[in-house]
Amino acid sequence: MLPIQDLLKQSSYVQRRIIMAYKVTIIGAGAVGSTIAYTLTVKGIASEIVMIDINTQKALGEALDIRQGTPFCDPVNIYAGTYADARNSDIVVITSGVARKPGQSRLDLAQTNVNIMKSIIPEITKNAPNAIYVFVANPVDILTYQFYKTSGLPANQIFGSGTILDTARLRARIAEYYHIAQQNVHAYVFGEHGDSSFVPWSLANIATIPVDEYKSCIEDEDKLVPPLVHDEVETYIRKSGGKIIERKGATFYAVAISVAHIIDCISDAMDTTLTVSSLMNGEYGIKDVCLSTLSVVGQTGLKGRLVAPLTDAEIVQLRHSADCLKDVIKQLKF
Repeated sequence: MLPIQDLLKQSSYVQRRIIMAYKVTIIGAGAVGSTIAYTLTVKGIASEIVMIDINTQKALGEALDIRQGTPFCDPVNIYAGTYADARNSDIVVITSGVARKPGQSRLDLAQTNVNIMKSIIPEITKNAPNAIYVFVANPVDILTYQFYKTSGLPANQIFGSGTILDTARLRARIAEYYHIAQQNVHAYVFGEHGDSSFVPWSLANIATIPVDEYKSCIEDEDKLVPPLVHDEVETYIRKSGGKIIERKGATFYAVAISVAHIIDCISDAMDTTLTVSSLMNGEYGIKDVCLSTLSVVGQTGLKGRLVAPLTDAEIVQLRHSADCLKDVIKQLKF
C-alpha cells in the first residue's frame, strides 16, 4: 500500500480539498446570496462563509439555517457578520441590490443599484483589499465596471458572473435538442448579460463536431432530431430569466450553481476558461467596458483573456453589445 503522502501527490483534487481553505464573504442575504451560501456549503467549496446584509436579522436567519445542516457536509464555518468580519477574505461575492421585477430589464435597475454600490464599495475594500471580487448583482456588467473605476483595486481582482448563466442555459438547450450529455456541449454566450448578448455559433460544438454539422454525423438514421434554429435558441436564453421571474418571482438556483462553479474554479489548482464579465482592453476593438468573452480564471483571479477567432459578423455583434452598455454608462453617475 502506498504511503498517504504518495496518495495525496497522485490526487490534486484530494490535495486541494485538504490543503486549500477559502474564506468567502457574501454581501446580500436575499434569495441569490443565501442560495449561493447554501450551494457553497453543500459542495464543500469554502471553509468559512460570512454573510453580510443591511437586514441583519435576515442574514442571521439564513446563516443559522444553513449552519444547522453542516454536520452532514464538509467542515465549514458559516455566520452572519459585518464588513469588519470580511477581513482576510479570499473571495467576496456581491449580490446586493434591488431585485428585477416582472417585465423589467436588467439595465432598468442600473442607477438604483449603482447608488447602493456606492455605499458598499469603500466599506468592503477597506476590509478586504486583497480579495477576488465576483459581482452577481444586476446589471452585472455595469456594476463590475463601476467597481473597477471606483475601487482602486487591480483589474485581475475584479470580474462579474457575466454570461456564465446564459452559457449554462445555452448548453442545456443544445443538449435537450440532441439528447446528449451537457458535458459534451461546448458553446458560449458573449457580450452583455442581457438583451444584446449573442451566441458565437462559429465556436459551438458537440464533442468537437461543429454544432450545425452534428445532426449529419449521427449514424442512426431513424433517430428523430429537430432542426437547431439559432434565433429560437438565443431567444430562449435571453427570455429564460424573465419567464422564471413571472412564474416564481425570482431566479436563484441556477445562478447560485453558476457562481459556485466560478468560485470552485478560482480555488482550483488549474486555470479555467469562463465567460465572466471583465474589462476589455482593446480585444476585438473594444475598450473601457466590462462584458463577457472567454477569460482565464485561476487562484489569482482574472489571469487573461482568450481572443477566440470570431467571424466578422460576430465581432459586429460583440461591438454592438459593448456600445449598448456604454450608452447606459454615459447616463449613470458613479
